[in-house]
Amino acid sequence: MTSQLKRASQGVFFCFLIFLSINTKAFAFDKKESVTLSHYIMAAMSEQIGDIDTAIQEYKKALKTDNKSSLIHINLASLYIKKNEISKAVEELNLTVKLDPEVVEPHAILALLYSSENKLNLATSEYEIALKNASKREPNNIDIYKSLGAIYLQQKKFKEAESTFRLILGLAPNDAQAYFYLGSIYEELKDRPRAIAELKKSLQLNPDYHEALNYLGYLYVEENKNLNAAEVMIKKALSVQPDSGAYVDSLGWLYFKQGKLPEAIKELEKAASLMEDPVIYDHLGDAYFKLGDTANAKLNWQKSLKLDPKQDKIKEKIAGNGDGSIFKEDLGVKKK
Repeated sequence: MTSQLKRASQGVFFCFLIFLSINTKAFAFDKKESVTLSHYIMAAMSEQIGDIDTAIQEYKKALKTDNKSSLIHINLASLYIKKNEISKAVEELNLTVKLDPEVVEPHAILALLYSSENKLNLATSEYEIALKNASKREPNNIDIYKSLGAIYLQQKKFKEAESTFRLILGLAPNDAQAYFYLGSIYEELKDRPRAIAELKKSLQLNPDYHEALNYLGYLYVEENKNLNAAEVMIKKALSVQPDSGAYVDSLGWLYFKQGKLPEAIKELEKAASLMEDPVIYDHLGDAYFKLGDTANAKLNWQKSLKLDPKQDKIKEKIAGNGDGSIFKEDLGVKKK
């Protein structure tokens, strides 16, 4: 039964009951099916008037004669969610999945439930399955593939992510967002030339694509080349989203590379106020260090390390003679 049919049934179930009572021979239901249907209708009626407990009991009775009904299990799950009985809802949704491995809705609901419980790995896995199943039903739906590709990228399944966005370009060769994501994938894979090439293609198709403008501009800054072009791109991105911490960080890092330290610190402090990010604090530490303010440099490197403790290079910056001096040459500061 589709969701549309379900909604329709709730609107006409009173008439349907009357019709059944007058002409029970109108449908070729066997006794078992009739019992299931009657309990389903009573459950729908109870749910309609807000009697959740009775609705649950009626759905359970319906399952006794038809325990393979995906729809009944989903409806039960939705009622358990209303009662905040999440574990029972998860149980019903998992039963639905076992009955029909290619369903979409139960996996999507499970993803939301796991997200609400901060079980992010489980949520991501369920969302991935939901998207895979949805893509089988709608093989030409580009938005589904984009969501799936983004999930793969988040999970660092770079091969799968690349294949998904290449598939999108096979369906829509002028999709700027697909090229943007390919650029992101190649940057993650440490293949910066290919990343830059894909981001350029994205901007050729959509010159106002602010995410691509900032990303390409930032990569130029990282490469310490095309800084004038990078400044134009980053400022154009900021004109669209002036309060983006990532974009403000890009501008601050550009000023750092240009040797404009007061301007760099101003922008990087602003970026840090907009979002807590280990990269921003690392940049801010480097800027303070190059300015000669080792106390603030160390403070910001420590903030970066607290957000991401696996940064060995920052540990070395902090540990170097107690003030990060082993990185003086890297930051353009002469050793004393």
